[in-house]
Amino acid sequence: MNTKIFAPTPSAYSSPLLIKSLLTTPLIYAPQQKIFYRDQLEFTYKQFGKRICQLAHALSKLGVQAEDTVAVMDWDSHRYLECYFAVPMIGAILHTVNVRLSSEQLLYTINHAEDDVLLINSEFLPMLAAIKDNLTTVKKIILLSDNNDVPEGFDGYYEQMLQGQPEEFSFPDFDENSIATTFYTTGTTGLPKGVYFSHRQLVLHTYGVLSALCAYDSQARISSADVYMPITPMFHVHAWGMPFLMTMLGCKQVYPGRYEPTLLLKLITTHDVTFSHCVPTILHMLLSNPTIAGCDLSRWKVIIGGSALSKGMCKGAMAHGINLYTGYGMSETCPVLTLANLKPHMRKWDETQQVTVRCRTGLPINGVQLELFDASGQPVPHDGKSTGEVVVRAPWLTQGYFKDEEKSRELWSGGWLHTGDIGYIDTEGYLQITDRLKDVIKTGGEWISSLELEDIISQHPSVSEVAVIGVQDPKWGERPVALVVPKPGCNEPLHTEDILAAIQTHIDNGTLPKYGMPEKVLIVDQIAKTSVGKVNKKQLRRDFS
Repeated sequence: MNTKIFAPTPSAYSSPLLIKSLLTTPLIYAPQQKIFYRDQLEFTYKQFGKRICQLAHALSKLGVQAEDTVAVMDWDSHRYLECYFAVPMIGAILHTVNVRLSSEQLLYTINHAEDDVLLINSEFLPMLAAIKDNLTTVKKIILLSDNNDVPEGFDGYYEQMLQGQPEEFSFPDFDENSIATTFYTTGTTGLPKGVYFSHRQLVLHTYGVLSALCAYDSQARISSADVYMPITPMFHVHAWGMPFLMTMLGCKQVYPGRYEPTLLLKLITTHDVTFSHCVPTILHMLLSNPTIAGCDLSRWKVIIGGSALSKGMCKGAMAHGINLYTGYGMSETCPVLTLANLKPHMRKWDETQQVTVRCRTGLPINGVQLELFDASGQPVPHDGKSTGEVVVRAPWLTQGYFKDEEKSRELWSGGWLHTGDIGYIDTEGYLQITDRLKDVIKTGGEWISSLELEDIISQHPSVSEVAVIGVQDPKWGERPVALVVPKPGCNEPLHTEDILAAIQTHIDNGTLPKYGMPEKVLIVDQIAKTSVGKVNKKQLRRDFS
């Protein structure tokens, strides 16, 4: 038996996994690389590094200390990126505030997170006015603005605050398990739940996504030569963690501010953006904009997440040359769990075969252990047919909900994080989410996947958007109802009979059970969305019950 014990040398450096470690290499490797804000501002990584130090000094002078919480309300901007680094690097906690919450939810999240300092874009001052008198912990309010025309009565102004501050800062070492960020889930009923992530979790997530996006021979490999623009709000799960990764790689970055379709397309073409990520609603907004007709998008790689990617939308995007595929995760998972990378042999397939894989929920990225459990908590086979709840383990998953032990225990029941999603894993190892547990339609003792029906309907050439919900039925328990938004500019008007005929084809060939035929198909002008652009099925069920 080998009885050797290798004890660490007392003088050895422990190398904690801290966010500041993500910034070291790009400042050496790409100091002259550019970061752009809309069409208004540009600066180099070298200047970016100096501004982070200046922000750290400014926050320290405001009295921000380790474990204090700094909240940010801003559009996707260079300022937000600076806060991603400076706030946690001084040992404080960054609260990325969802600016699309109701006043009641906004007040709740700021007070519940015990925010000490609030950095707020001047565009959101009416929102602040509605809640300011009821803030219980905020001591300082700093104004962010794209111009110098700022009102009085605040504790500081972002650019003025940075001016004159030293351009170097000695960022301390501390426990890598210290909390770095917090934000709140976008629940459509009840109060939002606070999730939080440590430095260690964020660094490990960055390296996990690095290996999945950059190392494998796939259809959309990323490198330091890519040009990055997020189209996922930076308040939503760290913009899926991509700003940390793209900064670590030293990529050219473009931050678009408020999402305006024409400007987004202009920025993509002007800066030759090659990598973005967004929810289907945002992509639909771009595909529907007339400006897209003059845009060359043949180098643009886009990850779709937040909601299922339909085959109809995938085909529509690929017709514009967009290299589109799916990613999957949730607020509680930091968020990336899977990516629908094509395996090398699949890149020779025709478009129809590829679209099926591109719309899969994806392969687990390095570091993710993913299983499917049945109702009794037992694993189900990975045979492409057997379904179960998706449960996961990874080094970067949240430990729980802030100040909510009961919900935290439910989340981690049995030592696995429970996603609340139902799916199957095919023989190639790809996960396919078939529905949310709360969205699956239970009719006559059988389950119908709302996502499967949406996927079928989305492929009709006259359909722009679709959502399928279950509504109560006295005989069957629930029946599916499809809400369909017609594609603008179609020569032929869209009729419910067209949709029913398309669905009947799938029933006839056996790919959809006969009880999958919707009870109703409603042609509507729009479909309700959540604050982060997902289809709001809770609201739809209330509206159409």
